[in-house]
Amino acid sequence: MCTNNLETTNATRERAVSGTPDGQGRAPGATLPAITERDAIPSVLPVAEDPGAPRPAPSAPSVPGAPPSPVTPPGAGHTPGPAPGDYRAAFNAARLAMAVVDREGRVLDANPALGTLLGTDPGLLTTRSAADLADLHEDPRTWREYREVLGGRLARLRRTRRLLRADGHALWAEITVEPAPDSCSLLLSMADISDQRDLQGRLRHLQMHDPVTRLPNRSLFFERMTSALEAATYDHEGTGRIGLCYLDLDGFKAVNDTLGHRVGDRLLGAVAQRLIDCAAPGGHLVARLGGDEFALLVRNSTGTEQLCDLARSVLAALQEPFDVGGQRLSVSASIGVVERPAAGTHTTWLMQAADTTLYWAKEDGKARWTLFDPERNAHRMTRQALSSTLRPAVEREEFVLDYQPLVGLGDGVVRGVEALVRWDHPQFGRLSPNRFIPLAEENGAIVPLGRWVLRTACRQARAWQLANPTHPLVVSVNVAVRQVWDSDLVADVGAILAETRLPPHLLQLELTESAVMGSTGRPLQALQQLSDMGVAIAIDDFGTGYSNLAYLSRLPVSTLKLDGSFVQGFRAEEHPNPADQTIVEALVQLAHRLGLTVTAECVESAEQAERLRRIGCDTGQGWFYSRPVPPDRIQAMITTCPASG
Repeated sequence: MCTNNLETTNATRERAVSGTPDGQGRAPGATLPAITERDAIPSVLPVAEDPGAPRPAPSAPSVPGAPPSPVTPPGAGHTPGPAPGDYRAAFNAARLAMAVVDREGRVLDANPALGTLLGTDPGLLTTRSAADLADLHEDPRTWREYREVLGGRLARLRRTRRLLRADGHALWAEITVEPAPDSCSLLLSMADISDQRDLQGRLRHLQMHDPVTRLPNRSLFFERMTSALEAATYDHEGTGRIGLCYLDLDGFKAVNDTLGHRVGDRLLGAVAQRLIDCAAPGGHLVARLGGDEFALLVRNSTGTEQLCDLARSVLAALQEPFDVGGQRLSVSASIGVVERPAAGTHTTWLMQAADTTLYWAKEDGKARWTLFDPERNAHRMTRQALSSTLRPAVEREEFVLDYQPLVGLGDGVVRGVEALVRWDHPQFGRLSPNRFIPLAEENGAIVPLGRWVLRTACRQARAWQLANPTHPLVVSVNVAVRQVWDSDLVADVGAILAETRLPPHLLQLELTESAVMGSTGRPLQALQQLSDMGVAIAIDDFGTGYSNLAYLSRLPVSTLKLDGSFVQGFRAEEHPNPADQTIVEALVQLAHRLGLTVTAECVESAEQAERLRRIGCDTGQGWFYSRPVPPDRIQAMITTCPASG
């Protein structure tokens, strides 16, 4: 029967032995201690124990069939000096602090090493709660596992705890609780690992701090930010908000490149000190995230104004020149400012928002701070979503073409149409070209998209030609300059014309003035080859770009499309702008002398159309005639010519 008392019903634990040593090298006649060598001594020795320190001699091995040796229970007035082989000799002489604990968690006996470790008389530790000595009440999980070890449902508990000695000094100890071999009691051991923890602390400090500025590095910053978010979410005494100033030095690379990295590092150190001075009154965390990027974390922020004030103070502090190695250096910074409730905020989102806002500050001119704007960010996210799905959208044929008529100003007859692409986006609905064409030009999707527009427009123009052979329409298609550089536009046009069987003279390609003017090399060769093929070339938005009239005589251009800003001055309800009329009249006369036709864009009224006709414009395009419409509407206009307002 198992009891909590160490005393057993046998008078002795000695066992008679004979013969040669056993397989573990034990000598004949050895005795078995009440707590075995494996569990009482080697298994619980501290890792950091001095290997040269004296150790108690191992007790004699047991021999099957021998009676157990007597054990005096703790607290029974046992006098030191046990018989050789008794476990108490090893227990008392061990340098590892140990205590025998009953199944209720009470200390039955403590060795001198435990008294030394805790700074008290080991005799005073008996009957104490082992959980109190080892601080096992600290968290629910530890307490639950400790109770399972006491109940025999868990083999071992091992924890690291910060303990207080009787003299008030603190130490770090590795606590182990495991059953003793007799299964009636447990062995509690404590190993002092304070030196190891101190070394780990120094190593962690080196690992988590920047060696140049001695500020917390990116890893520690994210750790503190995560902790701050969690604390702000559940701490009802705080504001429940968090703020971040994310800054980047403007032009720091030039300092490294011209003065060297040593000067650059000293400058970073000086910048760090000024940031610390700015953050010190509020106790804010300052960190170097890498390169010339720094961050200031504001826990329990009181609102955006607090963050804005902090950003202003940082900019003002950095504007003062730095004296670095006898040189006066000036730097500026761009700062992204984010402030929001901590609940529902993740570190990843917070850093993305700060990084985006920092980009805005640089984009807006540098040497400034910019506050995070959800609406602006939503627009940026939409742009990113559209940009990433442009190419797949071309493959899924999510685009459609509308057509706006080009009408003769003299007779009102529809001469041609301009193909205008729209995106039937599954999430954002129908999008106009200005929402996605610039993105397509940025990421190169304009090449496959432009090829699709060209093929679709030519196929539709061919259908109109077959349906109305006496009144064929010229289809005008916009071409981005990147299509000329990134693809073989001449080959594409030739292949599509052959595929659709559209006569080349019924196709007109529109390029913006800024793209055409100054064209040399490949673009100019491509335009010339297209013109030789019979394709018409038009300059779109003429009058808003370089306006280098000398190029008009060198480029294979057949049509000028006047920008709508000139036509706006022709509105009847407003006083006419004489300058606009003079410029338009001069451009029309010049174009005609060069053999070019002129199309006026953005015609919105009969008065504008009439004045443009008197000036000599050939065709007009605008809402006065029609908005961009599907192909079937254009077919109806063809059959009802001449058209009128």
